[in-house]
Amino acid sequence: MRTTTDLVRDLVYQIRLGEDSGYEFKAVSVKGQRVENPQRDSVADEVAAFANSGGGILVLGVNDKTRALEGIAQEHLDTVDQWLSNLAQAIKPPVLIETRLVEIPDLQGNLKPVVWVKIPKSLFVHQSPGGYFYRSGSTRRVMAPDFLARMFQQRSMVRFIRFDEQLVPNTTLNDIDTALKTRFLRDDLPERMQLKKLYLTAENDEQEPCLTVTGVLLLTARPADFLSSATVQCVAYSGTERNAEYQLDALDCDGSVDSQIQQAFNFVKRNMKTEAVKRPGRIDIPQYDLGAVYEAIVNAVAHRDYSMYGSRIRLHLFSNRLELSTPGGLPNTLTIDSMDANSITRNETLVNLLSRYFPADPVSKRQNMIERRGEGVPTILNASERLSTRHPLYEQTDNTELKLTIYAASRERNGLVMQFDE
Repeated sequence: MRTTTDLVRDLVYQIRLGEDSGYEFKAVSVKGQRVENPQRDSVADEVAAFANSGGGILVLGVNDKTRALEGIAQEHLDTVDQWLSNLAQAIKPPVLIETRLVEIPDLQGNLKPVVWVKIPKSLFVHQSPGGYFYRSGSTRRVMAPDFLARMFQQRSMVRFIRFDEQLVPNTTLNDIDTALKTRFLRDDLPERMQLKKLYLTAENDEQEPCLTVTGVLLLTARPADFLSSATVQCVAYSGTERNAEYQLDALDCDGSVDSQIQQAFNFVKRNMKTEAVKRPGRIDIPQYDLGAVYEAIVNAVAHRDYSMYGSRIRLHLFSNRLELSTPGGLPNTLTIDSMDANSITRNETLVNLLSRYFPADPVSKRQNMIERRGEGVPTILNASERLSTRHPLYEQTDNTELKLTIYAASRERNGLVMQFDE
């Protein structure tokens, strides 16, 4: 890995020379908790242009016109960092960027902080708020229709690396939790070789081992440290509305994704009620079919779009229903009407490993967390409807979120009156 000293030396040299096809400078002004300049959309256009070309470096804190090192005040660094995260959301699909905080001496020898942002060449074609751009010399240019068509064709041909196999910037093998990696290792093969073969790690441009998206999700104790929204938010309410006054319980599941699944499932078990049917004897009926709930949570975690920043899985329990909202629309040609008949995977590598190395909860009555037979959605629909007499509802919002609503067991089922056990 390049040292900070090397980075500072290169930056001082480049600032003296000015912008080129690989470097872009931007001065930053912050007022209160808001970045006033540069404009977010304009910088998003620059980032996308680098990703659509050969990659490049953006340096925040350097005036692009005068090359003056202005720096960024220490108290504003967190604001700028959050601004960068929001900026990445404005790019479709988002670009995985690497950021570092570096102090550089000005002409008087005073150290001033800047934000160094590395944008790698992407396997995708990225659309930013201003359209489709590429980098030419020290400027960005709009892609003409024929240029854009060639880009899509070229990159679709080389896109053999799935998103969940892409490298996550700023990760190293030291980020791996020792206990989490043992399930993947065999005694007869070198550890690094095994992790690489499973696409949990890969080498960056400097031939240094880093974690992939799947590696972060399965090998780190808290994936959200690297993929900010890789969590499951669970909230239980006493009524039928999303209102903090009626909140009964809450939990943020932020461990490795297999533990997120189990924690979210346990949250439902802990907070749902059991209804009692009295016919001459007592029959207990759960509010939800636990096999269906487990399947729904597994699907949400395994198939969500991890390229979407700022959007986490939300599991909300109400008195009459369970809502599970998953970031990302349905993949490829899958539609809500075809979900129960077809199975298309968004995160192929993640799903493959969950189906091979992770045992399922006994409630699922299967061996592994995922079994790739396309039975998940039919299980959710049929088992839930048998219990509640209402068909679960899938809804898609602007191809950015999929929401599943499972209705609670009916109080009047088969003509029998049931009462809640609190």
